[in-house]
Amino acid sequence: MEERIDDLLGLVEVEPDGLRTAELLQARAVLEGLVGRSVTAASIDERRVTIATADGCRYHFYGFLGSEGAS
Repeated sequence: MEERIDDLLGLVEVEPDGLRTAELLQARAVLEGLVGRSVTAASIDERRVTIATADGCRYHFYGFLGSEGAS
């Protein structure tokens, strides 16, 4: 039981910057997979960014804040 509690506490101790970086990398990978496809719509609301493509797929991006500029 103590081991399970330690595991759960480890989940609580996640660094926000680490999560943000992981989410940004995940979003970048998905967007790179969309190269050459037609985007028909994009929307932004309080919770997410949604992109729709011509083939009817919808992609939702959550939780990443900020941007990266060219160096």
